[in-house]
Amino acid sequence: MRIDIISCVLDLMRSPFEASITKRAQEKGLVEVHLHDLREFGKGNYRQIDDYQFGNGAGMVLMIEPIDKCISQLQAERKYDAVIYMTPDGETLNQSMANHYSSFENIIILCGHYKGVDQRVRDKFITHEVSIGDFVLSGGELAAVVLADAIIRLLPGVLSDETSALTDSFQDGLLAPPVYTRPADYEGMKVPDILLSGHERKIEEWRMEQALERTKTRRPDLFKHLK
Repeated sequence: MRIDIISCVLDLMRSPFEASITKRAQEKGLVEVHLHDLREFGKGNYRQIDDYQFGNGAGMVLMIEPIDKCISQLQAERKYDAVIYMTPDGETLNQSMANHYSSFENIIILCGHYKGVDQRVRDKFITHEVSIGDFVLSGGELAAVVLADAIIRLLPGVLSDETSALTDSFQDGLLAPPVYTRPADYEGMKVPDILLSGHERKIEEWRMEQALERTKTRRPDLFKHLK
């Protein structure tokens, strides 16, 4: 898989892709992550990428021309399954969306900044618009990292335990049950006996009960859709 991220603040994104699971995934050749500086496609000697919005109003807007040049150059080199724009008014990211995107071969992620991008960018290039929640960040960079991480960890071979991602919260519409590790007794706080029993069927039943109860208590909005 190849992920191309377009931004005007690349420094916000470099570190997450140089550590942990995403780094190992790249070293294994399972994913390529390429960061593209929008300013390299800016206008004039000052590499202008933004301007005042028509009709007045506070805040600058990313111009269409630099974005057009960047995306067009990438699309001339390969076919992309999706061009995703990170924006607060996009579809809220969930596990099902991450699963879907992980099946793609090549994607572009465009990071908004300032007051966003010229609407014509969205009309011409964007195939998917994604939000990570009902709040506003300084730009789409951190949101792009969240989306990329959610996708990359699902790729075959990225996680050492192939079943790990399948048991994450939200994969089956439920929150994950509580988990424990050694020691079995820490200052009187004991691991539930069922987990030490070795009885796989009963353990799975316990985990399902716990997942249902946790979802009902903490995310009733999810739980109601299970009925």
